[in-house]
Amino acid sequence: MFAVVRTGGKQYRVAAGDKIAVEKLAGEAGDKITLGDVLLAGDAGELADAAKVVVSAEIIAQAKSEKVIVFKKRRRHNYRRRNGHRQQLTLLRILAVGGEEKKAKKAAPKAEEASAE
Repeated sequence: MFAVVRTGGKQYRVAAGDKIAVEKLAGEAGDKITLGDVLLAGDAGELADAAKVVVSAEIIAQAKSEKVIVFKKRRRHNYRRRNGHRQQLTLLRILAVGGEEKKAKKAAPKAEEASAE
């Protein structure tokens, strides 16, 4: 199953097991998060209801992207400015796409109730 999620003003197509780099999110390495803004979901060429789909991910690391050089120049005015920028990123590993975790949590209490009776 795949999903298209929006985070940090960008859209990403993700599936279970994918690794993606997104704009910085709050959290430490090893924390588990859910990406709530699911725009589209599908499986094997058929679309699913995106409102019911949950995308869970694990933070691998907080990192910085490659350096971007910002160079400004005005001809014939002796004006040159050189500056650099490194964007903060969060590296994510997608754990599950879909209602799989919800089903697992719902199934466990039913098994406990059956064993208690």
